[in-house]
Amino acid sequence: MIDTKELWENALVEVELSISKANFSTWFKNTHIAKMDSGIVYIGVPNQFAKDWLAEKFHKMILKTLRGLAEEVRGVEYVITRDDKKRERERRDTRSQFTSNELPLENFYINKNDNLNPRYTFDTFVIGAFNQLAHAAAQAVTQKPGIVYNPLFIYGSTGHGKTHLIQAIGNHLKKQSDSRKVFYVTSERFTIDYITSMQEGKGNSFKEKYRQYDVLIMDDIQFLATKEKTQEELFHLFNALYDNNKQIIFSSDINPNQIPGLEDRLKSRFNAGMIADIPEPDPESRIAILRTKAAQNNFIIPEEIIEYIAGEVQGNIRELEGALNSLICQSQLKGKVLNQNEVRDILKNNAKPKKNVSPKEVIKRVSDFYEIDEQSIYEKTRKKEVVKPRQLIMYILREDFSISYPSIGEKLGGRDHTTVIHSCEKIKNDLKNDQILVQEVEQIRSLLK
Repeated sequence: MIDTKELWENALVEVELSISKANFSTWFKNTHIAKMDSGIVYIGVPNQFAKDWLAEKFHKMILKTLRGLAEEVRGVEYVITRDDKKRERERRDTRSQFTSNELPLENFYINKNDNLNPRYTFDTFVIGAFNQLAHAAAQAVTQKPGIVYNPLFIYGSTGHGKTHLIQAIGNHLKKQSDSRKVFYVTSERFTIDYITSMQEGKGNSFKEKYRQYDVLIMDDIQFLATKEKTQEELFHLFNALYDNNKQIIFSSDINPNQIPGLEDRLKSRFNAGMIADIPEPDPESRIAILRTKAAQNNFIIPEEIIEYIAGEVQGNIRELEGALNSLICQSQLKGKVLNQNEVRDILKNNAKPKKNVSPKEVIKRVSDFYEIDEQSIYEKTRKKEVVKPRQLIMYILREDFSISYPSIGEKLGGRDHTTVIHSCEKIKNDLKNDQILVQEVEQIRSLLK
């Protein structure tokens, strides 16, 4: 039988090595394994905010760590428990406590059959003037899938809610009919599936797999730029689904007509349906988003503070959520409602670089950070110690300053825009799993403020 106390102590040792000291102290200090049942580890946390934060930000790392220590572990759940003094006398009631509070496990996990996140629904999607058109188009698709707006193409910068919206369509259509086959996939995953099938001589199986779906949702289509063979396969797949009135939904970070290296025949297919933009949220929408997110976290925040945050954080939805999460955390740690001066200090520490920072300054700061010669960034070298900083520069110029791919390539020694796209996608994907890289990007951004 597994000693859960020892298991969690060993897990915390590994976790502490993977994240910053501040994050470890804030989120893991008052945690413990409450119980382990049928391979599911139930981690006790002090409050709702800690529960949501661990589930959202550290779940994959926690699960991977625990599985590495005990192969019996097959899942992790988070439950709110009381302080240590009360925990011992309540231990005898643990089983009944969990029985009454548990939800079906399928409500927490992405469905492996369709890759849909159950939390992405229309009910949790905040509607504002900035995304009204895209939301209306999405709703229309759910009324007449395969007929109205086919294909539907949603585009907008990172953090504007594209993935939430397109997956909400999938979840809604799946709920309408149990027999309807819905499938969500990133264009990167689609490319990997295609290449693997060709290498293994299973091309027909690949075609059969993707042509069986009633609804195909493909995210981040810009990743297909210059991938000629994959684009050709997507073209034929598109025709097969479209001719049978199957609903097709795409997303990208820019208008499909502006994606470099994308075949004209695919652009033509995309333009045959509905193309909707999700721009940055307007001030009123930012206020609505903050109100909704605060309510979801059961956090009471004064209206003047909401308006202040909405005025200061003018980027994407993720930045708004990040600012609000920082406020909630600090408010709970201090045990009081923060005043505007305290909020101002928190937002200043979490702000992205100012837009008036020049690309040359970004190159200099990143080069200094990694202790490499600034001139090497412009050279045609593939040395590992230069490639990573160069890719990070491209990523920051794109994500934080919204500079176009061709312009970034031109500023970094006349590189092709497809190289820039690849670099940005690589860093974006690496950030999902590499906590050290996340910290490095945060440090670089702080240097650029």
